[in-house]
Amino acid sequence: MNDLLSILLVASLAAPLALLGACFVKRWRQRALALQWLAPIPSLAAGLIGMTGAPLSRDLPVLGFTLYLDPPGALLLAVAAALWIVVSAALWRARRPDGRFGVSWLLTMTGNIGVFIAGDLVSFYLVYALVSIPAYGLFAFSNDSEQKRAGAVYLAFAILGEAVLLLAFVMLQAGEPHASARIVDVMGALPASPWRDAALGLIIAGFGMKIGMVPFNGWMPLNYKAAPIPVAALLSGAGVKAGVIGLIRFLPHGVTLEGWGVALAAIGFLSAYYGVVFGLTQRNPKVILAYSSISQMGVITAALGTALLAGHADASFNVAFYSANHLLVKAALFLTIGAFATRGTRLSPVWFALAVALALSLAGLPLTGGALAKLAMKPQFDGGTVGLLATLSSIGTALLMTHFLGCLAEPPSGAAEECPSGLVRSWPAVALAALLVPWAFYEGVGGDASKALHFGEILDGLWPVVIGVVLALALRRMAWSPPDVPVGDSIVFAERAYLRLLNVGPVFEGLDARLRQWPAAGLSLLLIILSLLTAGVSGR
Repeated sequence: MNDLLSILLVASLAAPLALLGACFVKRWRQRALALQWLAPIPSLAAGLIGMTGAPLSRDLPVLGFTLYLDPPGALLLAVAAALWIVVSAALWRARRPDGRFGVSWLLTMTGNIGVFIAGDLVSFYLVYALVSIPAYGLFAFSNDSEQKRAGAVYLAFAILGEAVLLLAFVMLQAGEPHASARIVDVMGALPASPWRDAALGLIIAGFGMKIGMVPFNGWMPLNYKAAPIPVAALLSGAGVKAGVIGLIRFLPHGVTLEGWGVALAAIGFLSAYYGVVFGLTQRNPKVILAYSSISQMGVITAALGTALLAGHADASFNVAFYSANHLLVKAALFLTIGAFATRGTRLSPVWFALAVALALSLAGLPLTGGALAKLAMKPQFDGGTVGLLATLSSIGTALLMTHFLGCLAEPPSGAAEECPSGLVRSWPAVALAALLVPWAFYEGVGGDASKALHFGEILDGLWPVVIGVVLALALRRMAWSPPDVPVGDSIVFAERAYLRLLNVGPVFEGLDARLRQWPAAGLSLLLIILSLLTAGVSGR
């Protein structure tokens, strides 16, 4: 079985790269792009096999890479690959494959698959860059000013995140006494490393940008609003999970770090409530789902923080299961926007009931996959203050998702054209899969799904949802008018500050021109710098 899994891991990267290579041969390009929905099939098989087995590590001496798959990574790999297959098949049958978009699609797919199986610092860094930077080409190659702006902001965060992670990885490598680049080895050495705190701070910041952690959240609403619905479904579902697997891989599980645990939990809950509050100020369903993702990623961050606080070694799988459920549900919710925009007033009650169950599953609605996700996270939020904060987060999620359902009647312009007819026709199946597949996976990995059917668990999951829905309906009945918050909130203020800084540029340019007219200025500045350096050295 290990040999088969090793072959599938290699094929997981080789398949999309082979199609990518075919794109550079003109007579093969269109065919390769049309067949790219086949590329994630080895990844799906590898994920399904790896979910129940022991961690597997394989070196690729020719490339100098290490492939690694453990149950948390296998679970996320399987659901991400399934999403890529479904969306790719529908998208590329509905449109003539475009070379530039297609290459960006394949590069992003390769990176997204790669982050779940990369086993060393170099390979992880490379595939993480692939899942981040080429995604720019999925929505920003446009003459539309809004898409260009969203692309520029997204790319700025992506490049900044890459730079921060590069510095963090250098510190991780420096703290490994045997100069090993394997992630397992560097993380084993991290608790005793002199670079531990600096590396952890950079890791949290770097991956925090990818998951929309406050204060690095401004790009996400802009990005999801500008991206076509199939692209937003993939980026919100599978793409963001690159940041989640990064935190799972590069936080020291099983080690008690109280300071970092408290800080991470605080940031997580702040993000969870921030996403709800700012999401309620929006009317565009795509933007509301973006703020919902900020909130849900905050819950995941808080769970990882409580795991560090208590030294829980098994938190990674619980977080991975919660993330996998979010991946399926959030992708299906984006497709819901396209399906409702296409059908309009011809919606059947069954479709609407399915949409309601899908939206409220994020809050832990009983009998949905969200109820199992909430059950899986219970050890991280068991009682006390964190238990109360988690419950309030569930209420907030139900409130926000009820608001989302109310806004579906006003779909964003172009939503019907963005969503291929194949995805619209298959939407009920996708929605049902998002609700039911987590039950099969939970049982398959050794969990006891029957616990979620106990009366106490059903009641525990139901009352926060009911309170959230009632609050949302009450606000709607009161005709509550939220404040006008621009999409992207914090990034808008950052853009304004940046523009003001640009106005300072001519002042410095004029000052520089005057200084250059004074020959002694350069020598004086050099002497001042040398004096400061001398004083600093002598003071040590």
